[in-house]
Amino acid sequence: MHHFSQLMTQSPLLETVIRSAQIVARTDVSVMLTGETGTGKDLMAQAIHHASPRAQHPFIAINCAALPETLVESELFGHKRGAFTGAIEDRQGHIRSAHGGTLFLDEIGELPLAAQAKLLRFLESGDIIPVGESHPIKVDARVIAATHQDLSQLVRESRFREDLLYRLQVVPMDMPSLRERSGDIDMLLNHFLLHFAGEHQLPLPKLSQEARTALRRHGWPGNVRELRNLCERLVVLFHGRSVELGNLPAEITRSAPNALGLSFNQGRGFSLPEEGIDLEWLESDMIRQALERSRGNKSRAARLLGITRDTLLYRLKKFDLV
Repeated sequence: MHHFSQLMTQSPLLETVIRSAQIVARTDVSVMLTGETGTGKDLMAQAIHHASPRAQHPFIAINCAALPETLVESELFGHKRGAFTGAIEDRQGHIRSAHGGTLFLDEIGELPLAAQAKLLRFLESGDIIPVGESHPIKVDARVIAATHQDLSQLVRESRFREDLLYRLQVVPMDMPSLRERSGDIDMLLNHFLLHFAGEHQLPLPKLSQEARTALRRHGWPGNVRELRNLCERLVVLFHGRSVELGNLPAEITRSAPNALGLSFNQGRGFSLPEEGIDLEWLESDMIRQALERSRGNKSRAARLLGITRDTLLYRLKKFDLV
């Protein structure tokens, strides 16, 4: 399990993916990691490699979107000296560099069709033919691919080979977004703030309750990567100081309460704002606040919320707060 420790979570969703990854790591099957940008697909690929029998061999990570279009095949499969203008020496390519280990192809949906055909040949036979070479070369490398795109849609648009898709996703794994594991936000905040305070040798900033609540409510379109980058910014700009709601980026404060827009009327109670609210978030946040105020005492938290302890325990499980 320690190989997967960087994927910090208490979320049943991600824990289920990690359990599958632990099983898959012991085999050589191809894995397709899907999910939004910033969900940790690269960390998952590394964890699978390091938990596998190939751990002592290379882990070669390639961002297919960053490969120069005219040199994709040379970069992946290598080339022979003189194969084209500028090929002044033999190049073994990334796939041969991964021999014995794992080849991680990130943003696989960006791979040109010509290179897709050669990749399919490698997956089916273990052979590659470098540019300018006439004889195949055997390479033993396990392939893990990743994408944030809908590859089935790319297949329908004739931009991705259907046979390659099937060959790559022997075991598909979908990385949940941070929105789907919102119970991890506090843990990740604390971890990244401590990490960057240590890295930059700066005193920790302290998040006010309002700021922390706003961060829990934020939708995190950039997922864990967005949260990580924000934590580094807060450490650098607010080290040793209190971070208030107004110190957070506008895209976060816009979704903060009040940003909830709730107002209290003595006769009618709370008024629903025009744009509506996220009721599940509001309920889970009230539970978090009750637990903080009661210092984790569930019976007292239940009394603060006007519910029974059993009802609180049910809701803790429902909102992944246990």
